[in-house]
Amino acid sequence: MARHALRRILLVIPVLLGVLLIGFLLMQVVPTDAATVRAGPTATPEVVEAIRRDLGLDRPLYVQFGLYLWRLAQGDLGVSIINNVPVSQELGATIGPTLELMVASLVWAIPLGILMGTAAAYWRGGAIDKAILAVSVAGGSVPVFFLGLLLIWFVGFQWQLLPFTGRGGPLWTVEGLQAIVLPALTLGGVFIGPVARMTRTAVLDVLSADHVRTARAKGLTERRVVTMHALRNALIPVVTLIGLQIGFLLGGAVVTETVFSWPGVGRLAVGAILSSDLPMAQGTIIVLSSGFILINLAVDMLYAALDPRMRAA
Repeated sequence: MARHALRRILLVIPVLLGVLLIGFLLMQVVPTDAATVRAGPTATPEVVEAIRRDLGLDRPLYVQFGLYLWRLAQGDLGVSIINNVPVSQELGATIGPTLELMVASLVWAIPLGILMGTAAAYWRGGAIDKAILAVSVAGGSVPVFFLGLLLIWFVGFQWQLLPFTGRGGPLWTVEGLQAIVLPALTLGGVFIGPVARMTRTAVLDVLSADHVRTARAKGLTERRVVTMHALRNALIPVVTLIGLQIGFLLGGAVVTETVFSWPGVGRLAVGAILSSDLPMAQGTIIVLSSGFILINLAVDMLYAALDPRMRAA
């Protein structure tokens, strides 16, 4: 297990370097000069050129990238061009709300998705199975922003049941709990469908296994066979899918935070890109990409722990 973990961790290094390189090059092709943005629209060419030299933008790209990696190794993500605040400080203030939103989305979406998939497998071929499949397909097909706008229009605006903009406060306050309900429903809503379908498929596959037939031969009820014998062994592919979907939730969080004005990393990334704040945009790309990589690494480790056959892969 330790050898498998070390091999996977070593594979993360080139992936992370590739992500950093792609993010760096993408920021170079943006039709915006960081020096011009920092200098302002009334600055003279001499001032802009001085700022370019100060930022190191007059050097070759490979030198800029090398200095960029050196600063990252020292924990320096740069300074925002727009408000002259360290990028790490802004990210530190927004990571917490993003994690709150993701956890709040997963707390209800994972159990409900597994429950729906198990119920569909238990009543396979019946009306409940077809209804759950229809809901799963519909939920996975609706864009995040559209679901968010629907909840804002009906729950927030028409019925005025819950707030629909801003964070409202920490989760241990009433205002914070009320404010996170609609964003969490929006982000978790696209998560349920894939989990439910994978759970149904995995449970149905396990139901044809020898040990399940043995359990039926012993006289166990179908409900006990499904919940105690089939579901437990069907969770390995479900865990893998959940890990991958959690990674993709980071992309959904960008849209959800923008729709609900949630002060997280996703909204910060959109604002940085729209305002041509290149250091801030690069910082958010690093955080989101690193989060995706680390989540997949954790899922890989968990998968290997659940299925020893994967350790040799």
